[in-house]
Amino acid sequence: MTRNDRIQVEVTSGPIDLTASHELAGSSDGAVVTFLGVVRDSTDDRPVTGLDYEVFDELAAKEMTRIAEVALERWPTGRVAIIHRTGFLSVGEVSVLISVSAPHRGEAFDACEFLIDTLKKEVPIWKKELFEDGTAAWADHA
Repeated sequence: MTRNDRIQVEVTSGPIDLTASHELAGSSDGAVVTFLGVVRDSTDDRPVTGLDYEVFDELAAKEMTRIAEVALERWPTGRVAIIHRTGFLSVGEVSVLISVSAPHRGEAFDACEFLIDTLKKEVPIWKKELFEDGTAAWADHA
């Protein structure tokens, strides 16, 4: 886990602590926006039993920190948290939490959207979808 006074980054094999977003706001923050990525039950009308995430932990944490720093530079935000799961996750489990605090909601929403979009494109995390019929497929990063 990487943590400083404004950035919390973690790659974990265990469940994500959803209270992480509540601890983010500072005294000058009027908004906390949180995105939760949750394992859904289908992809393109194909039933999914779960996802298997593979992560290059050190590089993923480094890249997550980098994109958090970009968000802090680009928007007047207070703090950023990015937490991502690894390993097998069942339908309904939270795979990623991204949370941003800011003085105003607009900046928090914009930074949060940037973070999830950039994470999916640039961070070395790979997602294998496991289907009900016993087949599996690696998902696109987009």
